[in-house]
This record gives sequence, C-alpha cells and structure tokens, in this order.
Amino acid sequence: MTPPATPEQLRFNMIEQQIRPWNVLEADILDLLSVVRREDYVPAAHRSLAFFDMEIPLGDEPGQCMLSPKVEARTLQDLRIQPAEKVLEIGTGSGYMAALLAHRAAQVLTLEIDETLAQRAAETLRSHGVANAEVRHADGAKPLPSGPMFDVIVLSGSVAKVPQNLLGSLNIGGRLFAIVGEEPMMRAHIVTRTSEGQWETAQPWDTVAPRLLNFPEPSRFSF
Repeated sequence: MTPPATPEQLRFNMIEQQIRPWNVLEADILDLLSVVRREDYVPAAHRSLAFFDMEIPLGDEPGQCMLSPKVEARTLQDLRIQPAEKVLEIGTGSGYMAALLAHRAAQVLTLEIDETLAQRAAETLRSHGVANAEVRHADGAKPLPSGPMFDVIVLSGSVAKVPQNLLGSLNIGGRLFAIVGEEPMMRAHIVTRTSEGQWETAQPWDTVAPRLLNFPEPSRFSF
C-alpha cells in the first residue's frame, strides 16, 4: 500500500504543478511558500484541502475564503514588495496572505470586517511568531482616516472597480493590487502611483475571486 503523501510532498506538488505554471518563478517567493506553511492557516475542518487549486471556506458567510495558492503567490510576486515598505491588506481572512506579506515588508496592517475571522487570524499570526502584522476588525470599504500612507495596498478579494479613495493613501511609487470586474471574467489590476496626481495601471492576468463586502457595485437599472 502506498503511504499517504506528506505535507512536504503536497507542498512541492502545489508549487510545481499550480504555482510555477502561473509564471511565479522568483526563487525567494517560492522559498517563502515553504517557510510560511499554508496548512497552518487553514481551518482544521478543511486542512486536507490546503494544497489544492481551490478557494477554501473560512466561515459561514458566502465569500469568506482563502484564495487559491496560485493567486496568492502571483500577487506576492507581482507587487515586488521591498523590506522597508508598509503594507495595507483589506480582507484578512485566515491571516495567511498577511503572513506572506509580513515576511516581505517592514509592517503590515490587515483589516477584516468579520470579527470572528479577525480574532482567529490574529491568534494564528501570533502563534506563528508573525510580530509585524497587525489585524484590525474594521470595514476596509470605509474611507481610511487621514494620515496613514502605504507603499502597498492589497485587496484580498474582488471589487467592481478600483476604489479611488484608496489610491490617495499610496506613497509615490506605491502599488495597489485588486481583482476587478464581474464574473465570469475579472482581471488583476496593479495601480502604481507615479507622482502626486498620476497613477498607471497594469492588468497582467485574469482570475475570479469572491467579492469584498460593502465596496460599490454598478447600478443594475436599465432604461
């Protein structure tokens, strides 16, 4: 009888069969996926699914999930986070993406609208020694208080359009990542602030992700 695959074997398969084919080729990103163990952030009931190419449910509400491994890894690679940068994430979920971001950046603030998920993610991050990520129970769709500026903003879910209010919270050279559009076709957007009043947008790949709550939706009325 063939013994069951070990987590290390499953992780290797995930990287080689899901993540590399999605053009995630930077060695430091691939190495990080072995340092921050995805299974540690998956709810116990779904831990057997940790390495599958799928979204993993986190709670009782629709859309509460971990994004697929390839989307998380490609996002991390494309943002090119530097060690001194400050990151804002909207949609903490399990805390896994916050942990990845924290290993790349100086400081991470991650906002989660669901209080139970926020508490659970904070405990998980703390238990795995991630000291530079702060989980805050908050609605990321509400305008940020004036003052804090970020080098990177990550929306860990989809929106109908890029939130314009967040673009003003980017430092010059800062990048905002969002998955934008409607099912069945959405596109990753990376918006870079090039000067005080200018931004440039790249749309490097397609995917689909559950909606973040409370961001504006287009009107469904027709005349």
